Amino acid sequence: MSLTLPRRALLAGTGAAAMGGALAGRSARAQARSTIRIGVLTDMSGPYRDPTGPGSVACAQQAAREFMASHPGIAVEIVAADHQNRADTGSTIARRWYDQDGVDMILDVPTSSVALAVAGVTRDKDKVFVNSGAATPDLYGSQCTPNTVHWTYDTQMISRTVGTALTKAGGDTWYFITADYTFGHNLQRDTTRFVEEAGGKVVGAARYPFPSTTDFSSFLVQAQASRAKVVGLANAGADTVNAVKQAREFGLTRRAKLATLLLAIADVHGLGLENGQGLLLTESFYWDMNARTRAFAARMMPHMPGGLPVGMIHAGCYAGTLHYLKAVADLGVAEARRSGRAVVERMKAMPTDDDAFGAGRIRPDGRKLHPAYLFEVKSPQESKAPFDYYKLVQTVAADEVFRPMSEGGCPLIRG
Repeated sequence: MSLTLPRRALLAGTGAAAMGGALAGRSARAQARSTIRIGVLTDMSGPYRDPTGPGSVACAQQAAREFMASHPGIAVEIVAADHQNRADTGSTIARRWYDQDGVDMILDVPTSSVALAVAGVTRDKDKVFVNSGAATPDLYGSQCTPNTVHWTYDTQMISRTVGTALTKAGGDTWYFITADYTFGHNLQRDTTRFVEEAGGKVVGAARYPFPSTTDFSSFLVQAQASRAKVVGLANAGADTVNAVKQAREFGLTRRAKLATLLLAIADVHGLGLENGQGLLLTESFYWDMNARTRAFAARMMPHMPGGLPVGMIHAGCYAGTLHYLKAVADLGVAEARRSGRAVVERMKAMPTDDDAFGAGRIRPDGRKLHPAYLFEVKSPQESKAPFDYYKLVQTVAADEVFRPMSEGGCPLIRG
């Protein structure tokens, strides 16, 4: 099946660096079918490009290919744009997509401040937002909407597993280096809770400007002076990679443990196992977990940009797209395009099942449920194949790892 790049998709970004690929093209046959349009709003050029970005687009395209093979009466088009990690840019693109370009669902949206803005626009336009890239639990908490599904991970998930494990292993004093925006604040807040519940304490923190910081030396010096046993990196993507490399250069890791609170497999790939070995991290997907995840990864690898491994946010884009399209088919394209709320209600009513995450479900507050996995990064000697990067340390059940509905404050939940 050919992938074309129509001019309208290229213009979808409105000032952002945009790209797009329309599945099924613009042929007369495609136009004769009912068409659903999905916009992947992501980071194509910033610190989150590798764990999201072009890989998220590729996974959405894969889901569309697989869906259309079994539903020949429905055409799916994928467009994409770079939100530049700015809430105003992201909301502008979302409005243009919904009002002018016929987009029915927006996908991915790393950077929590952008995701919250897009969720608001999506609610107002009665479309659908399937979040894979952003971590704030407010999307299924105080700012939940009937139009949003929060799929892959969040700060509660990653802070519970890494924070609890390191504290119970003796890392009972923490210092945070935190990205100064919603995601970083939430991650530090949630990790602090689990550190304290496990008997530890936080002795200090430093916030750095996001996304303009590449030199972490001054923050690492402050962390070293605190004499904390654990330095928590409340950041992600290229920021985490740079901070880990610089911490090793400074010798910080000789006396303190690094807590990489959000480290994706693309980041480990960029670090290399020599720098990454021994780090603990949490993922909800790993390509080598079982036969289904390996089969999915094998299908994806020819399409992954730059030879990157498929990661959990990419996998969330695949699985979220596939489940959304199944709900569209069940509801009917005309009704699905008329009401995003109706589609999300159908997504919640239908059990989820895909090769990336297996069986699961979506709660009434929009939180997708699946297990989380605590991994340790292998040493170069332990790795036996390309992307053989993780050792499984612990599995946390879906009902335990995400914040309970009773604690989230979602206005959709009564009683």
